[in-house]
Parts: sequence; C-alpha cells; structure tokens
Amino acid sequence: MQTRKIGRTDLPVTEYSFGAAGLGGLYRECTREAAIETLDAAWGSGLRYFDVAPYYGLGLAERRVGDFLRDKPRGDYVLSTKVGRLLHPVPEGAVPDYSYVKALNFDVRYDYSYDAIMRSVEFSYARLGLNRIDILYVHDIGVYTHGVARNAVYLRQLLDSGLKALEELKAGGVIAAYGLGVNEVPVCLEVMRRADIDCILLAGRYTLLDRSAVAELLPLCETKKTSLIVGGVFNSGILATGPVDGAHFDYMRANAEVREKVGAMERIARERGVPLAAAAMQFPLDNPVVASVLLGTAKPESLRRNIDALRHRMSKDDFSAFEPYTLVAPELGLEAVRA
Repeated sequence: MQTRKIGRTDLPVTEYSFGAAGLGGLYRECTREAAIETLDAAWGSGLRYFDVAPYYGLGLAERRVGDFLRDKPRGDYVLSTKVGRLLHPVPEGAVPDYSYVKALNFDVRYDYSYDAIMRSVEFSYARLGLNRIDILYVHDIGVYTHGVARNAVYLRQLLDSGLKALEELKAGGVIAAYGLGVNEVPVCLEVMRRADIDCILLAGRYTLLDRSAVAELLPLCETKKTSLIVGGVFNSGILATGPVDGAHFDYMRANAEVREKVGAMERIARERGVPLAAAAMQFPLDNPVVASVLLGTAKPESLRRNIDALRHRMSKDDFSAFEPYTLVAPELGLEAVRA
C-alpha cells in the first residue's frame, strides 16, 4: 500500500489505516478473539498505521492493539495513541456509560497539562506493552466535547504547558510527531494559530458529505505543512449504508435533509458503477494535505469488504459531481455537543 509522510517529518503512514475504537467495545461487545482477527485482517490488507486511545474501552483497546503488534517487526508499522484523558480505577459496576460495552473498570479525568500528558504516555506504554509510540494526539480538546466554559480551562492547560510536554517528547526522540485528535474545526484553527503541530486526526469534518474543513483549515494546513488524518470517513455510517431507515450522521439519527443529500450522492456513485462507500473512502486522499484515511471496525469481514471496494477507482472529475450535495457543520454553541 502506498504511503504519505506526516507533515514536515520523515514518518510515513499508509494511505489507509486502522482506527481501534471498535476494539474497545464501542456500541457493542468486541471479544478479544474478534479484536485480534480484525487486526489480522487489517495487517493482511496492507494497513500499517494503527490508531488507538486510552478512552477506547477505558484501556481495553490499547491492550489489544499492543498484544497484536508486539510480535510484529517494529519498523513495519506506525502507532498513535492519545493524551488528555487520564484513567483511574473504579469499583466493578461503577464504570460510567461512555458507549463502550464491557469496558475495563476505569473512569476518566480530563487533564491537558504537562504533567498529565507525561503520565498519560507512561500509562499507555504499560497498557500497550510496547516501548515506542510514534504519534500522540491531544484527544477531544474543544467546545464540541467540553462546552465553552470548561474548554477555556482545558485549552489554557494545553497552551500553557501541555504543548511543551509534546514538544519535549518529540525533541527527545520519544515520539516522531504530535497533533490534535478532534471532531471539530474551530479548535484546530485556534491551536494552529498559536503553535506548529505535525498533524490533525479530524473525525467527520472532511468527508464526501461534510466539508467543514475546506474553507479555513485545509488552506492553513497547506501553509503550515500540517497533515490531516481523516477519521469518521462514513460520517457515523450513512456514507456506508446510504440513507436507509435508522442511518446515523454525526453520532445521531440522520435527519431528512441529510438523508436526501446522501440519496443524491448514492445515485451519482451508482451511475459511475462505484459503491458510495468506495467514493467516501477515496475522496479525502484526493487532497495532498491528507496523509491517511482511518478505517474503524471491529469486524474483519467489514474491513475486508471496505478494502475490496477500493478496487472501484474514482477521478477528481468524478468527485466534483458530489459538490452540490455537501454540507458544513453548524456553528458550535456554548454547550458540549457530545461529551
């Protein structure tokens, strides 16, 4: 599989990569056997960049990704995890519902400060059982997750000391790159105007459907040589399923307007003999700012089906036909959208 480099670094990542949220039991249980089988399918399909986070299954996904990668040649893959949430143990039965089924017995505490980031990295080493992490993302900083008031506190932690920790880790060769892992554009712009970062894992805001990143973020990334890694390429499912009853967009049931837009996109893809999912997976990579597209699943057959769909190739001219049916996320308010 072809690779692209992260930002100004020499770190290459495969154009398609694996997102491990599902391995932590997101929305449905994922057994250890299913997790390893899914990771094996990703490896067998040529994916060599793996992204995980302490939050996914409250440590469970990191353990599973580490177990899988431990016997792989270290130079053959790239690994990223995240900082911003510290895990602390809680009694059985007291685990909050974060939509992870059979998560480990922990809860989270947000902290984006220097000390917390350093501690988070050490804890991730222990859960992964690996001695190297290539990329660190600051996880879910921003109004989308925290609301305006709380985010002001967390953003100050990051800007005052957290970024210093990340820069020290990079300068010391502990990591090769760092950036943000978020669901919104505004915080990316705010941080990038104050600091140089290597990459952004942006979920759902630069897709075939949602073009929120186009107006300001993409030009800024191009100017500052910051790479995008695109997550949520199916916008919570609707670009994979089409506008079926119960289809989800941005973590919620899609409304009639979104379903209508996706219906039009599905017809355009069909006219070109291409599955809508294939168009969705290929679209972000048409822009050289994008280094990789994350594919997240806990089912090996889904992973293989998505990779197989990439046989249907699309051109830049093909993508222009979808433009009239795109959208931009509404402006954020004072409260969190998805805490």
